[in-house]
Amino acid sequence: MTMGRPTVYTDQTVATAREYIQNFKNYGDMIPSNVGLCRILGVRRQTLYAWKDDPAKKEFSDMLDELQEAQKRTLINNGLSGSYNAAITKLVLTKHGYSDKSDNTLSNPDGSPVFDGIQITLVEAPKIND
Repeated sequence: MTMGRPTVYTDQTVATAREYIQNFKNYGDMIPSNVGLCRILGVRRQTLYAWKDDPAKKEFSDMLDELQEAQKRTLINNGLSGSYNAAITKLVLTKHGYSDKSDNTLSNPDGSPVFDGIQITLVEAPKIND
Protein backbone atom coordinates (compact mmCIF):
# COMPACT_ATOMS: atom_id res chain seq x y z
CA MET A 1 0.00 0.00 0.00
CA THR A 2 1.42 3.38 -1.02
CA MET A 3 1.13 6.25 1.40
CA GLY A 4 1.53 9.91 0.61
CA ARG A 5 -0.31 12.81 -0.82
CA PRO A 6 -2.93 12.09 -3.47
CA THR A 7 -1.81 12.89 -7.00
CA VAL A 8 -2.80 16.17 -8.59
CA TYR A 9 -2.50 14.54 -12.01
CA THR A 10 -5.72 15.03 -13.98
CA ASP A 11 -6.79 15.64 -17.56
CA GLN A 12 -6.48 19.35 -16.73
CA THR A 13 -2.82 18.77 -15.75
CA VAL A 14 -2.13 17.43 -19.22
CA ALA A 15 -4.02 20.31 -20.87
CA THR A 16 -2.14 22.88 -18.78
CA ALA A 17 1.20 21.26 -19.59
CA ARG A 18 0.41 21.30 -23.31
CA GLU A 19 -0.64 24.96 -23.10
CA TYR A 20 2.63 25.81 -21.34
CA ILE A 21 4.74 24.07 -23.99
CA GLN A 22 2.98 25.90 -26.81
CA ASN A 23 2.89 29.32 -25.12
CA PHE A 24 5.76 29.34 -22.61
CA LYS A 25 6.55 33.01 -23.30
CA ASN A 26 3.08 33.95 -22.04
CA TYR A 27 4.18 32.50 -18.70
CA GLY A 28 7.32 34.65 -18.55
CA ASP A 29 9.81 32.00 -19.70
CA MET A 30 12.41 32.47 -22.45
CA ILE A 31 12.52 28.73 -23.17
CA PRO A 32 10.14 25.94 -22.20
CA SER A 33 11.62 24.03 -19.27
CA ASN A 34 10.82 21.40 -16.67
CA VAL A 35 11.31 24.07 -14.00
CA GLY A 36 8.79 26.36 -15.69
CA LEU A 37 6.34 23.51 -16.07
CA CYS A 38 6.69 22.66 -12.38
CA ARG A 39 5.92 26.25 -11.47
CA ILE A 40 2.82 26.31 -13.67
CA LEU A 41 1.55 22.94 -12.38
CA GLY A 42 2.51 23.62 -8.76
CA VAL A 43 4.52 20.42 -8.38
CA ARG A 44 8.15 19.47 -7.72
CA ARG A 45 10.53 18.14 -10.38
CA GLN A 46 10.51 14.72 -8.71
CA THR A 47 6.76 14.62 -9.35
CA LEU A 48 7.27 15.33 -13.06
CA TYR A 49 9.81 12.52 -13.29
CA ALA A 50 7.52 10.14 -11.40
CA TRP A 51 4.70 10.94 -13.82
CA LYS A 52 7.08 10.48 -16.76
CA ASP A 53 8.05 7.01 -15.53
CA ASP A 54 4.47 5.94 -14.76
CA PRO A 55 3.20 3.65 -17.56
CA ALA A 56 -0.35 4.82 -16.83
CA LYS A 57 0.71 8.39 -17.71
CA LYS A 58 2.26 7.74 -21.13
CA GLU A 59 0.70 10.91 -22.54
CA PHE A 60 2.55 12.97 -19.96
CA SER A 61 5.81 11.18 -20.69
CA ASP A 62 5.38 12.01 -24.39
CA MET A 63 4.61 15.59 -23.45
CA LEU A 64 7.87 15.95 -21.49
CA ASP A 65 9.71 14.67 -24.56
CA GLU A 66 7.83 17.28 -26.59
CA LEU A 67 8.90 19.95 -24.07
CA GLN A 68 12.56 18.97 -24.52
CA GLU A 69 12.22 19.14 -28.31
CA ALA A 70 10.55 22.56 -28.06
CA GLN A 71 13.36 23.74 -25.79
CA LYS A 72 16.01 22.52 -28.21
CA ARG A 73 14.26 24.10 -31.21
CA THR A 74 13.82 27.42 -29.38
CA LEU A 75 17.49 27.48 -28.35
CA ILE A 76 18.77 26.65 -31.82
CA ASN A 77 16.56 29.16 -33.62
CA ASN A 78 17.18 32.03 -31.20
CA GLY A 79 20.86 31.17 -30.84
CA LEU A 80 21.34 31.27 -34.60
CA SER A 81 19.43 34.53 -34.95
CA GLY A 82 21.50 36.12 -32.18
CA SER A 83 18.43 36.75 -30.02
CA TYR A 84 19.83 34.63 -27.19
CA ASN A 85 23.22 34.86 -25.52
CA ALA A 86 25.51 32.43 -27.35
CA ALA A 87 27.29 31.18 -24.22
CA ILE A 88 24.04 30.39 -22.39
CA THR A 89 22.53 28.81 -25.52
CA LYS A 90 25.59 26.60 -25.91
CA LEU A 91 25.51 25.67 -22.24
CA VAL A 92 21.86 24.59 -22.29
CA LEU A 93 22.27 22.73 -25.59
CA THR A 94 24.88 20.50 -23.94
CA LYS A 95 21.93 19.03 -21.99
CA HIS A 96 20.56 17.92 -25.37
CA GLY A 97 23.77 16.18 -26.42
CA TYR A 98 25.30 19.01 -28.39
CA SER A 99 28.94 19.86 -27.82
CA ASP A 100 31.42 22.46 -28.90
CA LYS A 101 34.15 20.38 -30.44
CA SER A 102 36.52 21.12 -33.24
CA ASP A 103 38.74 18.55 -34.90
CA ASN A 104 41.97 19.95 -36.28
CA THR A 105 43.58 16.68 -37.28
CA LEU A 106 44.73 16.29 -40.84
CA SER A 107 44.02 12.63 -41.41
CA ASN A 108 41.77 10.42 -43.45
CA PRO A 109 38.95 8.53 -41.72
CA ASP A 110 41.21 5.44 -41.59
CA GLY A 111 43.84 7.41 -39.66
CA SER A 112 46.34 7.72 -42.49
CA PRO A 113 47.78 11.17 -43.11
CA VAL A 114 46.04 13.40 -45.63
CA PHE A 115 49.45 14.06 -47.15
CA ASP A 116 52.95 12.83 -46.34
CA GLY A 117 54.59 16.15 -47.04
CA ILE A 118 55.27 18.19 -50.10
CA GLN A 119 57.13 16.72 -53.01
CA ILE A 120 58.78 19.07 -55.46
CA THR A 121 59.71 17.73 -58.85
CA LEU A 122 61.87 19.84 -61.12
CA VAL A 123 61.08 19.59 -64.78
CA GLU A 124 62.96 21.02 -67.71
CA ALA A 125 61.31 23.99 -69.31
CA PRO A 126 60.21 23.38 -72.88
CA LYS A 127 62.50 24.77 -75.55
CA ILE A 128 61.13 27.67 -77.52
CA ASN A 129 61.89 27.72 -81.23
CA ASP A 130 63.47 31.04 -82.27
